Parts: sequence; C-alpha cells; structure tokens
Amino acid sequence: MLEKQTMTDGALVLFSGGQDSTTCLAWALDRFPRVETVGFDYGQRHRVELDCRPELRRGLADLNPSWAARLGDDHTISLDALGKISDTALTTDMAIELGKNGLPNTFVPGRNIIFLTFAAALAYRRGLRNIIGGMCETDFSGYPDCRDDTIKALQVALNLGMQQRFVLHTPLMWIDKAATWRLAFDLGGQALVDLVVEQTHTCYMGERGQRHDWGYGCGVCPACKLRAQGFAQFQQQGEMKAVAH
Repeated sequence: MLEKQTMTDGALVLFSGGQDSTTCLAWALDRFPRVETVGFDYGQRHRVELDCRPELRRGLADLNPSWAARLGDDHTISLDALGKISDTALTTDMAIELGKNGLPNTFVPGRNIIFLTFAAALAYRRGLRNIIGGMCETDFSGYPDCRDDTIKALQVALNLGMQQRFVLHTPLMWIDKAATWRLAFDLGGQALVDLVVEQTHTCYMGERGQRHDWGYGCGVCPACKLRAQGFAQFQQQGEMKAVAH
C-alpha cells in the first residue's frame, strides 16, 4: 500500500499573467490560507505575459495585508515540447483564423490537460489540495479543454492516478468577461481593476505598446476584442447601477 502524501487546505493557482488568472489568484487569496502560483513557458507567442507575473504578485500583496500573508512561492515550468508539437497561432507566427475542424487555430491541443497535470504533480509535492484555473465555458472560443466536463473528468483521473483528493476549482466557468471584471471589483475594489488594466497581459499577439481603457494589447485579436467588450459592458453596468441609486 502506497503511503499518501499529507495535503493541506492550501491552493495552487495556474497563473499566466493574464486577466483571468489574476482574478482567479485574487479569488484564491480571499479563500485559502496559503496560495502558491505556477506559470508555464511553452513557447507561446505572447510570452510577455510571463514577464507580467512578478509585478502582479507584488501588486496583489500590496492591495491587502491578508493576501500578502497568504501569498506563497511562485513556480515556472518549462514545457518547450508542447510548443514544438503545436502548429497553432499561439505558438507560431501565423494569422488567426478558424480551422477546418471548426476550432480557432489559437487552440493548442492538450494545453489545459497538460497544464493541470503538471500543476497536480507540483501540488502533490507541495502538499496543496486545491488547484485553481481560469477555464471558462461562457467566453472560451470553443476550446474543448475549457469545458466543465473536461475539468471534472480530469479531476477524477488525477485523483485516481495520484491517490489524492485534489479539488479543481474554476471560478470563472459560468461567467462572461463583464462578470470577470465585476468579480475583480468585488474582490479588490477599483484598485484591483486598475491593477488588471495596467499590469496584466491577455493579447494573443504579445503587443504591449498600445494602452486602451481596458489594458494593453493589439486591440484586434480575439482575446483583445473579448476583453474590450467585457470591460465596456462592466462599465455600462456600473453606470446603470449608479443612476439607479
């Protein structure tokens, strides 16, 4: 009989440096006694997102003393092999378009499955029971590995394969981008929204030169358009609530 690893109620957040993962990190810091982060370098075209992570962690710690006390170690895992076998618009210099299979060519096959598997292996070593990811079925570009069924099936497989009771949390699964902005506001107020705008990176092109009201990006890739639309809706909803009161 294998001896089970002792697990705590701590958490590991898949933290890319983007809007969604930053919101998920704030969500985790609000709930768990110890929170560590992990980022993956897989040769992504927008690798600049990884460079945003240290400043975001500092910014989150500065926003809330209890978050600062709970924020633990950061980890970066190299997954070069994933980029080398992925002929996609996220890992090579090609135009973003819809593929013959009906999926956008920004879909990196197996990416979230691999990310969560490596995250679980790290969480096992670190004794962290909870794993948090920003997967979402509402604004997910049709990616099959963002679906709730995929995450639930993977949770079963990871727990069987590692003889553990990991819990995979996806706090954004059923909300759109406007609600993601609202969640950030509810967790950390305008200060967290400002941090997301100024320091996160979500643009597929890796463009950091142009500053929009919703943050930095090319403004035309699917990720930028989705983020911009959500921010506009979030602002409109806020204005409507202000008028109502």
